[in-house]
Amino acid sequence: MTSIDAIVVGSGPNGMAAAVTLARAGLSVTVYERASAIGGGARTAELTLPGFLHDVCSAVHPMALASPFFRAFGLSDRVPMVVPELSYAQPLDGGRSGLAYRDIDRTAAELGVDGPAWKRLFGPLAARANDLAESTGSTMLRVPEHPILLARFGLRMLEQGSPDWNTRFREDLAPALFTGVLAHAIRRLPSLSSAAAGLVLATHAHAKGWPIPVGGSQSIITAMADDLIAHGGRIETDASIETLAQLPSSRAVLLDTTPRAFLAMAGAAVPARYARTMKRFHYGSAVAKVDFALSGPVPWTDPRLAETATLHVGGTRAEVAAGEREVAAGRHPESPYVLVSQPSAFDSTRAPEGKHVLWAYTHVPRNSTVDRTEAMIRQIERFAPGFRDLILASASRTSVDVARYNPNYIGGDIASGDTDLVQLLRRPTFIDPWKTAVPGVYLASSSTAPGPGVHGLAGWNAAKSALRHEFGITTPPRLAP
Repeated sequence: MTSIDAIVVGSGPNGMAAAVTLARAGLSVTVYERASAIGGGARTAELTLPGFLHDVCSAVHPMALASPFFRAFGLSDRVPMVVPELSYAQPLDGGRSGLAYRDIDRTAAELGVDGPAWKRLFGPLAARANDLAESTGSTMLRVPEHPILLARFGLRMLEQGSPDWNTRFREDLAPALFTGVLAHAIRRLPSLSSAAAGLVLATHAHAKGWPIPVGGSQSIITAMADDLIAHGGRIETDASIETLAQLPSSRAVLLDTTPRAFLAMAGAAVPARYARTMKRFHYGSAVAKVDFALSGPVPWTDPRLAETATLHVGGTRAEVAAGEREVAAGRHPESPYVLVSQPSAFDSTRAPEGKHVLWAYTHVPRNSTVDRTEAMIRQIERFAPGFRDLILASASRTSVDVARYNPNYIGGDIASGDTDLVQLLRRPTFIDPWKTAVPGVYLASSSTAPGPGVHGLAGWNAAKSALRHEFGITTPPRLAP
């Protein structure tokens, strides 16, 4: 007779999704978190000045309304969400901008001659966004439930992931607008895996939008923690788990960690062949992050940019692609791609009255120790002259600092593993990637399918696998409030 049915190590979005699912199935669950606060990649804290609340890692959540787990959990009923009508934008020189509204017709109308091409690219996918989320929310190596939809998706992936990615467009605004989304994958452009990720994200921008949670990303974690505790679960913070031997007896252990950490924790218990598979799992490029406390809103040359929480700052498709090639080659581009979020424009809880927070990161080689604050300020100033004068304080993290904050971010790789196409399919194995070769031990992190993002799907899938194999529970529990 064991005292605990299931243990979860790590309290990020995936770890908490796993814990909630197991507890809802009637199991006793304990979560161990190495830090003093839960959340992992979805925390909110005062990083610059008192009263300025910054998202420590993730800020905007394209999958929050689309994720099958969050839909089942009823996240939008638990956490107030602000969904800007303008999902994301890409400023260009001369005050021009590409604008991606939830309304795809409005988006197309403002893209001029390339508007019809944009609508043909995303319209069929956005019309079936929930089906697309279901199809891409688990391992891809299964019989597809929506084969025609996946075929359409695949053809678009082949187009936008190849050197022919410009053939659809005639001007520079539309391709620049989509390239900003493609660059979320932190890979050389064009590539098939970045096209796959970009298509999913851009589709949801036209379906349900890209929301920001009121109060910050921590609100998502708090909602899951509250549900876990309400169903008998426990959370222990300041509990660093170095080996599985430290854990009390249980029937299942779910690790919200990388394969590298799993190997260190399981040691000799891992069969040699499976250990070799885990060692082949590789990690990608990294991010450097800066949070700003501002005395006022960002003075964008194009005032319409104040209407979105998400901006991709880097110029044209060619400029962004050139910068990403530099990063892939191990260099720091002079003109970097900068992902920017301005949540306080929509959520007054983030900053004192009249003040603002700005969240920004750029891509860098893994294990970089370079502070990119100045390069990021210059790039933002390019499209918002006077931005520098608004800065009250800033907090910078190099990629090494990012890894120090969260060991899952190997060398600053926030995807917890490279997102090349093969590794998206084999993440980290082809069949039931959450179940390891160590009896009763499961991987439940972004290193498993379907990959990175705040969607809870890796943890949910791992929990469902554990329920089947360890507890004989084949029907997932109800998660709704």
